Amino acid sequence: MQDNTISVTDLTRVGSRAIKIGLAAIVAILALAAVLLFINLPDTNAFNERVQAIFAENSNLTEQAELRLLVILAQSGTTFSEVLVSYRMVIFVLMVFASALLITSLILVLALIGLNRRLATVQKAGIQVASLIISRGERKVYINDLEFNLTEAAVETLAVLAEARMDGEMMTGAQLESVISGRREPDCEEAAGATRIKRLRDSLGNQIVTELLVRNIARQGYMLTVEKDVIRMI
Repeated sequence: MQDNTISVTDLTRVGSRAIKIGLAAIVAILALAAVLLFINLPDTNAFNERVQAIFAENSNLTEQAELRLLVILAQSGTTFSEVLVSYRMVIFVLMVFASALLITSLILVLALIGLNRRLATVQKAGIQVASLIISRGERKVYINDLEFNLTEAAVETLAVLAEARMDGEMMTGAQLESVISGRREPDCEEAAGATRIKRLRDSLGNQIVTELLVRNIARQGYMLTVEKDVIRMI
């Protein structure tokens, strides 16, 4: 059967590659635009040189009005040079501002890449437990934002395992049975603790599957609680 779907990992990889290519294209376009702008700007002395050429070509002018006109042209050339210098400064400031925006965008892009990688890690790992709350009185367990009802024995088993985990310890089946039953460890069997673990797995596992995967709809039947677009048959 041909695979018509794309996994989250594939999407993450393609998205990261597209982001890097797009970012490189933006940097190249910005650099090329800056170079072209500075190259195509006229020389600040071009107007002054032209005025000097006019002076040289019309050195025989002696009338006061004509000389005054040439002086005005020279002053205009100086003003034009100052305007071009100011334009260069404005363009430089705009390029600095664009570079700052690009750096900010780069930081955001890197953050998105990090989130994409974390999403891929979570997708590979399956359910990631962010919080675990055990209520002995209510005989309930809260995993993340999901609520599960357990038997008293299952709650006690999970509570003992949680306390051992907080202490950084591992427990054998005999130790688990000893803590729960109150008997000495040599008097407890490994199989008894293993049985408690199996019952906890069966009870909690069935509820997790029911909550996250298979739903029983009253008077209708059973249905998977996943989007049909993410299902692949291989």
